[in-house]
Amino acid sequence: MSLPKRDGVHGRYYLIHKPDTDPEVLEQADQCIQDVLDGTAKENHSGYPAVVRNQSGTPFLPSQLLERYLSKLSLKGFPYEAAAVFCDALRRLAGWKEIDHTLRQYIEKQVRDRYFTVGERENGFTAFPPCTVRPELRPEDVDENLLRFACYVAVCYTVYGASYDSLTTEHILGLVSQLCPDMVKQLKTGGSGKLPKDIQRRKTEHFTASANDAFATIRITARDSTEACYGEILDYLCAVLEQEEFPRSYSIEFRGPEKIYLPIPGLPKKGVHQLFACAVQHPNLHPAMERYARLAMREFEWYQNLADEACAMPGTFAVFALGLEGEPWAPLVTEYLDLCDDEHSSLQGKFLHALIRKFGFQPWTLGVLVRGALSMQWLEPAREFRSLIANGESLDALLAVKRRFSAYLLPEENEDPKFRAIAWQSLLWAIWGQASENGGSKVIKTAPKELRERYQEIFQ
Repeated sequence: MSLPKRDGVHGRYYLIHKPDTDPEVLEQADQCIQDVLDGTAKENHSGYPAVVRNQSGTPFLPSQLLERYLSKLSLKGFPYEAAAVFCDALRRLAGWKEIDHTLRQYIEKQVRDRYFTVGERENGFTAFPPCTVRPELRPEDVDENLLRFACYVAVCYTVYGASYDSLTTEHILGLVSQLCPDMVKQLKTGGSGKLPKDIQRRKTEHFTASANDAFATIRITARDSTEACYGEILDYLCAVLEQEEFPRSYSIEFRGPEKIYLPIPGLPKKGVHQLFACAVQHPNLHPAMERYARLAMREFEWYQNLADEACAMPGTFAVFALGLEGEPWAPLVTEYLDLCDDEHSSLQGKFLHALIRKFGFQPWTLGVLVRGALSMQWLEPAREFRSLIANGESLDALLAVKRRFSAYLLPEENEDPKFRAIAWQSLLWAIWGQASENGGSKVIKTAPKELRERYQEIFQ
């Protein structure tokens, strides 16, 4: 069979044109759709764009396969379950980002534009335009299964999308709630229904909890402050995060009788902070806290109930709590710092200040500080840092780090001499701030005579 081809950026794939696609191409596309459902289709992410191949090896764009599949579905008695099965199969094969835009366009066309009058966005900061139900719309004109599919798409945006995709979830559910409020209430109560019952809700003598994947929320109420209570809560949190269907950005709402927070000035005094400050008091629970942190930490994901300058990656408060316990937790802390989004995250600066205040400048704390300085744009030093480092032991620790500085960098960082220089300067800035510029001349000039030689070696 000889099919018309078009070059992609890398590799080749077949395009489905409207309305004049070659019938042979459509036949191969339909076979690819069936192969996706049967689990026999193949994907290829090695080039751009990603493609899906049928058993014959014929490649198609995932978005075009999805568009063709959806175009064949009846809007009366919409086959919700079958559509969700196909979308899940295609998502697992090709990835969410390959199909999210097509799904959003479909909902906008078949739900928003058919059932609503779409207004104008008030300003450039509004993600979506206001929508009001068409006055002539009759209840019998609305297909409930199509609305269920809209809810499915909304939940997918929360579960598989980036943190900001929750705005799309809210927009779609806002549309559905105007037509079928009970459907959205059900989601708010029980989520999508995909989570196991003992994950959706759990109640023991020590705590009650619920998890909702549709709204990316975990709610926990502790009945007491015992080790057993916090141990059960940590086990529950890990069980939630082990569910593939649960979002990676989420909120933890915690209430408990013990109002304790970490000794880190400036951290938001939220329930999730309180939870880990309480749990860390029990050394036996430290491994469970680490397990939670490693399950939770994901680059570009966030606790959704913390905003602006308080935004934090999931796992933040568990890592901070363990980090203040000492050197054994330095590897976890540095792993966390390497995942931090340096353009948006800044809470780690407050933690690093508290860490140095507690332990001083030692080789291991300086190793953490190296990664911390690289995790944000110019970490400002705490006021005490100049005096804390002004002793032979601390300066010798810093000199030891300088002599082995490559060991504190990632392999790809170490390959670039310019990056190494910037990283070292970032560390000096994190200790002395602006005084570290111009070869540290101000620092050296004011240094005690017996330490001046060390300062000179540090800044040369």
